[in-house]
Amino acid sequence: MRNQPHVLAIVLAGGEGKRLFPHTADRAKPAVPFGGSYRLIDFVLSNLVNAGFMRICVLTQYKSHSLDRHISQVWHMRGMGGEYITPVPAQQRLGPRWYTGSADAILQSLNLVHDEKPDHIVVFGADHVYRMDPRQMLDHHIATGAAVTVAGIRVPRSEAFAFGCIDAGDDDLIRDWVEKPSDPPGTPDDPDATFASMGNYIFTTDALVTALKADAEKPDSTHDMGGDIIPALVEQERAYVYDFARNRVPGETERDRGYWRDVGTIDAFYDAHVDLVSVHPVFNLYNNLWPIRTQQDNLPPAKFVNGGMSQESMVGAGTIISAATVRNSVVSNNVVVEDGAVVEGSVLMPGVRIGRGAVVRRAIVDKNSSIGPGDVIGVDHERDRLRFPISAGGVVSVSKNSVTSLPG
Repeated sequence: MRNQPHVLAIVLAGGEGKRLFPHTADRAKPAVPFGGSYRLIDFVLSNLVNAGFMRICVLTQYKSHSLDRHISQVWHMRGMGGEYITPVPAQQRLGPRWYTGSADAILQSLNLVHDEKPDHIVVFGADHVYRMDPRQMLDHHIATGAAVTVAGIRVPRSEAFAFGCIDAGDDDLIRDWVEKPSDPPGTPDDPDATFASMGNYIFTTDALVTALKADAEKPDSTHDMGGDIIPALVEQERAYVYDFARNRVPGETERDRGYWRDVGTIDAFYDAHVDLVSVHPVFNLYNNLWPIRTQQDNLPPAKFVNGGMSQESMVGAGTIISAATVRNSVVSNNVVVEDGAVVEGSVLMPGVRIGRGAVVRRAIVDKNSSIGPGDVIGVDHERDRLRFPISAGGVVSVSKNSVTSLPG
């Protein structure tokens, strides 16, 4: 067996997720349920574990209870090789203050680095939906001798103004790093495409520690990984891009190869669910060679009674659909849809109850909410706005633990 580099993975999971409100009103963004069975953090953790990275610290801060509990209950590891996945809350190690940015979060957690003494540190975000083998990125990082390697995904140049953009040469050395530019740079082999940062980085340990300490001394810094740390290493000509298009994951198909979604808004979150329910899904949850891991509750199979039916949908365990119709929807576990109800183009999170004769269209109904008998959601937006937030794309959001009734 060849000697493997010693790697510590740090997952940044302290974000507030304001753009995903109201589904982040009671939980951290990485803890938001996704895809009927998962939480957003399950995707990055699955990628790391599938690649063999077994020492993982998840830095948390904002409303982290459900996230901490999920990691502790679902992602507990007991191995003889020192493996662990552990949530690490903000501890105010450098004084009575919380994290002031993603770089400051790692700076305040350098005790984890000093204890582990890794050769390289993988720093990934916690709220994207994708499959990736990060070991291939690590191999590229080691081969180039980079201080930091940034994962870049190709996006149309005409759309790249919304991203942090990477200008790189043929040798993958990053020449410039620009945030949301009006004139995005092209890639070396395609002037109509731009490398957008995926928010995933691999550092040589000494380079990261040095950069963090230098950044901490700058009074005008925002102490952000993408806004401050990466640009500083780009100026030193020590930053390289890893083209996500090179990454190959076992079991992938041509249709889902290279899939990556930032689900930071209601519309992006909704659209990523739509990607799951086609006959040949844009993102395939059924790839057993690179599984998205989670732990199911001890629930019976889904049941359809009294003519209840589901079309072009995913339905979780423990769900009962009785004399009701569900179409083009993602229905989580332990959901009940009662007689005569119609659910179309919607996302129902765990524990939702849809009452008799209710209609729910193009909506996201959060955990443990009850839609009252005969209530109508997603049909008349003028009436909906009196009760619920509606996204720019017309998606109605029903908050966690809501109890609705038909307006008088």
